[in-house]
Formats: sequence, C-alpha cells, structure tokens
Amino acid sequence: MYRQILLAFTMFTVPAIAPAQDTSAQPERTTALTEQSAVTASEFMIAAANPLAVQAGYDVLAAGGSAADAAVATQLMLNLVEPQSSGLGGGAFLVFWDASQQRLTTLDGREKAPMAATPDYWLGQDGQPVGFWDAVTGGRSVGVPGTLALLDRLHAQHGRTPWADLFQPVIETAETGFEISPRLADSIAGATDRDLALFPETAAYFFHEDGTPRQAGEVLTNPALARTLRLIAAEGIAPFYTGAIAGDIVEAVRTETNPGILTMADMAAYEVVERTPVCVLYRAHEVCGMGPPSSGALTVGQMLGILDNFDLSSMSQAEAWHHYIEAARLAYADRGKYMADSDFVAMPTEGLIEPGYLASRADLIDPATTMGQAQAGTPTWDETRLWSPDTNPDLPGTSHMVIVDRYGDMVSMTTTIETGFGSRVMTNGFLLNNELTDFSFRPEGDEGPVANRVEGGKRPRSSMAPTIVLTDGQPSILIGSPGGSRIINYVAGSLVRMIDMGMDPQSAINAGHIVNRNGTTDLEEGTDAAEMIEGLQGFGQETNVRNLNSGLHIITIAPDGTLTGAADPRREGIAMGE
Repeated sequence: MYRQILLAFTMFTVPAIAPAQDTSAQPERTTALTEQSAVTASEFMIAAANPLAVQAGYDVLAAGGSAADAAVATQLMLNLVEPQSSGLGGGAFLVFWDASQQRLTTLDGREKAPMAATPDYWLGQDGQPVGFWDAVTGGRSVGVPGTLALLDRLHAQHGRTPWADLFQPVIETAETGFEISPRLADSIAGATDRDLALFPETAAYFFHEDGTPRQAGEVLTNPALARTLRLIAAEGIAPFYTGAIAGDIVEAVRTETNPGILTMADMAAYEVVERTPVCVLYRAHEVCGMGPPSSGALTVGQMLGILDNFDLSSMSQAEAWHHYIEAARLAYADRGKYMADSDFVAMPTEGLIEPGYLASRADLIDPATTMGQAQAGTPTWDETRLWSPDTNPDLPGTSHMVIVDRYGDMVSMTTTIETGFGSRVMTNGFLLNNELTDFSFRPEGDEGPVANRVEGGKRPRSSMAPTIVLTDGQPSILIGSPGGSRIINYVAGSLVRMIDMGMDPQSAINAGHIVNRNGTTDLEEGTDAAEMIEGLQGFGQETNVRNLNSGLHIITIAPDGTLTGAADPRREGIAMGE
C-alpha cells in the first residue's frame, strides 16, 4: 500500500487508446508545466484542485468510503479553502459510474432562476442589456444553489460513510484555521476592483480592517461556515432549502446594489435532476458527459464527432490543429444557437450529434484554409421554431474533481459559483453564485427568441464538461476542468492529445492549450502552443497568445485496473492514490 502526492514523474500511455480562465485573477505559474508528475495506484484515486481538499477525500477513500462519500468531503473542503471557485452557494454537474449496475448516469445540480424572472430580466430601463459586470455584483445575479442538493442525492444513492462524519474534517479546519494558499491570495488581490468590499461579510472575510487583501500563508478561520456545516451535518439539507439558512440566503440577496428576487418558495422548490448522459463515439471510444442545460458534452462531442472524419495521426502538427480549430468553430456555432435548458426550450439534442450531421459539418472544413466565423448548421429535429444565436460571455469561477473508489464507482464532477467570488454576496460563511449571468442578456435576436434567455425556474446554459470515456463498455478516462466557455476546448483538446497523439494524461495536461470559440484562436503563452503561430497562420488562422488558466484533472483506468492520476500545474491541484 502506498501514497503518492505528485513526487516523481511516471510516464504512462493510456492502454487501449492507441494513436489513430479565472477572471478575478490570473496568478503567475509557480511550477513549470513540464515538471508536473503523475500518480499511479491500484485501489483508489482522487484528483482535485487543492491539497487539503484532496486529503479530505483521500482519507474517506482510505477508510473504506465510496467515491460518493469522497466527493462530499472534497467539495465541503473546497468550499473552505477555495471559496472563490465553488461551494454551497453554487451548482454542479456530476457524471457517475455505478460499478454494481455497470451503468453511467448524470446528476444536474445546476442553479435555477427565480420563478418570477422574465425574459427581460437583464434589460435596463432603456430596453438594452445591462453591462456584464454591472449584472454580476449583488443579489440579482444569484440563482437557487444546487450543489448541496446534488451531494445529498449522491450520498443517499451511493454513500457508505455516515453523512455527518463527512463534515467533521472541514468543520474542524474551519474552526482551527488553514493557511491561505497562493492561488486564493492572488485571487483576492486580483478582485480588489471587483466590488468585494461593497458587502460587509465578504469584505471582513477576505480583507484586513485597513482594507488590504489577506496574504498567502495567513491563517484564516471561518466559524460561520463551521456553524452552517454543523447544522447540515445534524439535520440534513432541510435548513438550507426550507429553514434558517434558506431565510438567510433570501435576505442576503436583497442587496442595496442590484437586489435579487429569490424567495423561500424558490428555495423550497429546488430539485436535482438525474439525466441520461450524452455520448459520442470517437475512435471506438464512447465519450460521455452532461447534457442540457450544459453545453459541455454536446459541444465536446460535436468537436470529436467532426474530427472522427479525419485521420489526425497522419497529419503534421499544424495541419491537425487547423482541423481541430475548424471543428471547434462549427461546434461553438451550434452551441450558441441551439443549446439551453431542454426542460424549457426544444433542442435538437440527438440531431446535433448524429453521425451523418457531423459528417456534413466535417465536409465544410477546407484542409488548406480557415472558414473564418462558422455559421450554425441545421440538424434534424422535430421542432421547426427558429432560435437566434447567443453570444453572452461565460466566465470561470469553477473547480473539478475526479474520483475512483475501491469498489469501482467513479465520479467526474465540475462545481462552480460562476465568476471568481460569484455575486460577491456572502452569508453563513459561503459565497453565493452569480449564475444568472450565464443566461443571455438579450432575449430576442434577428431570427427569433434566444434559446438561453431568462425564464422563471429555468437553468442557465453551462459549459461545464465532466466526462467519462468508456472503452469496450468500461470507464477508461475521467476528465474535466474549470475555465468558463474554454472548458470545452480544454477537455476536447486533452482527449485528442491522449487518443490521437498517444500522450499520457500528465503530458496531455501539461501541453499548451489551443482554444477556439468560433473567433480568434487563443494560444497559451509560455508553452509549445505559442510556437505554432506561424504554422497556423499558414492556414489563415488569426491567433492571440494569452494566459489560459485551466484546472484539468484526469484519472485513467487501465485494463488491468491500474489507476493513473494527473493534476493541472496551472493551479494547485494534486492527485493521491493507494
């Protein structure tokens, strides 16, 4: 039995898979991308965004707990040590492999709009959309949080450890304190001009009395969160959705700046939805993830389904990435027009990933030159209504974890409060999301209503892409990342590197990102990707070199059961296994 915490590099080629950005702060990298290490194990594995959170999940797994138990413990600790990215005040999507039933499913814990919200929610008095940052700050951007309800549902179905026991490590840490990490400190410093100081509880937690931001290495306690967690540990989620905590959330969103309209009835009505995964066949592997209201699995699936029509392994590097960029243009064009909460709008979900449709989209790719901005296609579907494209920004305040337990159950979960620090509103020791800014601010376009417009009780479109890849019917890769609308590229690009280019998971993460969202192609500064400018410009690609702050976590499962975990050196995550 052994424990490895990213100490020594282990090269690993994925068996059975042969070749064929946080806007609140952009911290400087402290680890060279080529120096990050992978971890191997035989019984269980976890990779997540903060060492304390990983340790919490690892301890649960080592004591015989399930992947579901570890996900609860890890998320609770992330709320404490990485509060700017996720927590009780946000939402999550989870892809789950149930080993006992040999079944893949997904849980939708996405936030919901208040029932009283209408399509003109983000229009100002002049009838025009308000500015994005004007909308973020304050209670109006807060949707009904879903993360806690998701954890409760997951634990009820697949937990082995008593619910209250999973809360004790984070309660103790919240009371005794933890050292502020460099990333959290950089995020606080980077958010000083983003209105954190407008809200007394938020300001008191993240800043000193003189208004200066708290620094890395300072010990920070959160007694308010400890009290909240003690209540939930003892009484379950009822206080959060129908009791005292719900009342505090409703009161907190009535901010002086940009007040919200959430009610106790909105809180009480929240439900987690179990949904069928969206799966696309790519090089004989099923790439499966979260369907609507997330655009993640559909857009990743479209990109890979289009690329499945080309032999990337026979191409030069520049040629292969030109095809990847063009596939991304086509997929993001469809994403902008069609993808939204399918409980509210008709969506051509099956048509978007139908092989014939994807082949027709692939035919639009010119191997010699870019198509420029792509237009949405016309997939087969029963609904004839026209939708207008949505170009709303989608900014990151998100985290991701992957977990495999000794029983064979597996979790790939992406969790968020939307932008870094969410709405800036804090209550009971946790930040509230600004998820309603993920809706389109403009409800109508030239071609008709925008699919992702605001509606009462609706879930905003997301880019989160927690993914499990099946090979011969069994999980072979767990992957996901934070990063706003770039998540889709981070996940798809890493899968292309592993499946088509034969990279081990750590090398795939360490490689420089190449991102296109149907516009200029972003190349990650300081990496091999930035050296591809000339090659891509030969195909007419317009490029921009910039910081691309992903937070990828990957676990691969070999046919013999060997687990390999990899964490993104761009953030603070690690992998641990035994």
